[in-house]
Amino acid sequence: MPNLVVEGLAYRADSRTILERIDLDVRENEIHALLGANGAGKTTLARIVMGCAGYVPAAGALRFGGHDLAGLAMHERARLGIALTWQEPARFEGLPVHRYLSLNARGPAPSECLRRAGLAPEAFLHRALDKSLSGGERKRIELASMLALQPRLALLDEPAAGIDMPSLEEIERLIIDLRRAGGAVLLATHVEPVARIADRASYLCGGRIAFTGDPAAAAARYRERAR
Repeated sequence: MPNLVVEGLAYRADSRTILERIDLDVRENEIHALLGANGAGKTTLARIVMGCAGYVPAAGALRFGGHDLAGLAMHERARLGIALTWQEPARFEGLPVHRYLSLNARGPAPSECLRRAGLAPEAFLHRALDKSLSGGERKRIELASMLALQPRLALLDEPAAGIDMPSLEEIERLIIDLRRAGGAVLLATHVEPVARIADRASYLCGGRIAFTGDPAAAAARYRERAR
């Protein structure tokens, strides 16, 4: 049964069409990869689903868990169970990591979430979530926050260039943890091995969904276009 349904979605910015006639669904408890090159519109689509400021579709419909998302602000979508990671992980001056991981938490304790994200709790629990942390450390803390939140739908956007990613094995373990908690995952990536973790994959190209189905087949389409 679909959890997220996107129908006929279009988005334009500065008179440019970024997304056009997007049809996509993410089923309950599914890992769904959104595979595409940098600049294909993956981040834009994730931000539209999350309801980020300035990301209002020009056409189409969005539904989540039976709710029409039109007009709902980001915090209202968060209450429905949607959560997003950012290309540039957040910094909060003066906010300790353990407090950040406790906000609206429904899952494991902060120390356990950090451990599952590949960080030593004793080294990070009481540090501030600020510029003293590297981009890769903040990304892992952000992923730990997903484990703490246990959202119904986790929108995992790939990090900006220069930010270290967890290993493929660590990403797979984190995603499986989110699914075990009852959530679905929409995983935006341009990395084929990451996409192969998914149950299904959609290939985004030229602002449109060119293929949805087996992750290996989606990766083959992506690889063929990249030649």
